[in-house]
Amino acid sequence: MIQRIFRSPKTYFFLIAALVILLALSQVVQIHIPARSRGSIEDLASLRERKVNVVFVLVDTLRADRLSTYGYERLTSRYLTDAASVGILFRHNLSQSSWTKSSMASIWTATYPNLNGVTRFSDGLPEELKLPAEIFKDAGYRTVGLYRNGWVAPNFGFSQGFDQYQNPIASWTPEKIEKRTISSYKLSGSDQSVTESAIEFLNDAGKDKPFFLYLHYMDVHQYVFDDTSDFGVTFSDYYDNSISWVDKNIGMFLYELDKRGLSKNTVVVFAADHGEAFMEHGTEGHARNLYHEVTETPFVIALPFRLKESLVIDEWVQNVDIWPTILDMLGLPSIPGAQGKSLLPLIYATARGETPPAEFLNRPGFAYLDRTWGSDRAKPDPLIATTYDEHRLIVPMCFHGRTELYDIAKDRGEKQNLARRASRLRENLTERLIGFFALPDTGFAATKNEVDTLMRGQLLALGYVLDDHERAKMRGPDGEDPRGCEKPSLPALDHAATEPEDSEDIIEPDVLKFYTK
Repeated sequence: MIQRIFRSPKTYFFLIAALVILLALSQVVQIHIPARSRGSIEDLASLRERKVNVVFVLVDTLRADRLSTYGYERLTSRYLTDAASVGILFRHNLSQSSWTKSSMASIWTATYPNLNGVTRFSDGLPEELKLPAEIFKDAGYRTVGLYRNGWVAPNFGFSQGFDQYQNPIASWTPEKIEKRTISSYKLSGSDQSVTESAIEFLNDAGKDKPFFLYLHYMDVHQYVFDDTSDFGVTFSDYYDNSISWVDKNIGMFLYELDKRGLSKNTVVVFAADHGEAFMEHGTEGHARNLYHEVTETPFVIALPFRLKESLVIDEWVQNVDIWPTILDMLGLPSIPGAQGKSLLPLIYATARGETPPAEFLNRPGFAYLDRTWGSDRAKPDPLIATTYDEHRLIVPMCFHGRTELYDIAKDRGEKQNLARRASRLRENLTERLIGFFALPDTGFAATKNEVDTLMRGQLLALGYVLDDHERAKMRGPDGEDPRGCEKPSLPALDHAATEPEDSEDIIEPDVLKFYTK
């Protein structure tokens, strides 16, 4: 009987299949179990005593509620969830804009858009700023940035402080589903080129000096994914597919980081510039409004050691807090003029089961978008939002639209506008906005940059800009864009009182039609 079993071809088939499965599982285990020792939040203090590597993983256009890491029912972010399960997860995080360049300027400078001035098509970061990469470089770090989004290109000032800052050469492109776009341009390649370049960098990293590595993934923005993703065929499904694809890229990078023994001396930060809308408020894409789907983003920190379990921070935090926190964690100089806060006191208090410090309790968060950012001739048309005490107030500063107020604890989808009914609450949040505009000036002014033909083509590939003929359709008889106002101001806060008594439905502003994402 035993001899017959070993003589049977089926036996060898099953043995080979078992070996293949075991080999596959071994790879999964290697990815899922980092080569890091156990630790506790109290061990954070030790990071100030040694040169720790830092990796900043920025996933463009990634909303938090589409990640399994944040409770989404689909398994879209397996590897990010693994990282968060032994690290720090911030449950409620706000981006400072729903447009990439403005949001990224706020992240790198730790300042708000209306105060740093990067709110328009041609705005850039001035050279006199001291950005995180420069702080790392001054501290003896090797600094490398890999990006695929033209809004963070060197001509807008985002390369400051990087030894190398480049858009990787396009490599293999997986199954690719393009989002609806009027643009005939295509963004070549995929995020695999970022991953491959990052892994190549690791081959020579950390040997003579610590490193700071910035990876800006782009395929979620472009709805690019490989043929193993199968959540469905709607645009919303494509978005989830692309998240899964980018998450696999992240998983492969983390695996290679582990394999080289680098993860035990590396802090990895995961974040996003903004989210993406799927008609929740009548629009698709981003850079059009400031609702939760485009401003609530993930923020996760993986430490050089594994916590016993994920440390979850429930208080609202913001993207402007990212670098003040990491620099403080490593004992490096702070960003001059930073308006964001180091979250270390909040992290320690949460880990010890203590009441959060008063400065983090019901702390207001802010987002800002100039809705005519993409027109080089339009007047400003700012929209501003504040999130405070489980409420969100959204205010047009040129009377273009209407004031909106939501109880986001009870009305997560922001469907019932309470601006007229809850006048006292609206006044309370209005005071927060007034306080926001009273914040000290950052002391620098954004630069103005020409966008050449090559750069314009790259931005067209992202779906952002139309040609002059299409833009001309938006202008009045005098050739100017009719929207916006010369002096945006807060009097628009009173606009809610002009709404009819029974008006509770969303009135979507007349969004810009010359960009599609």
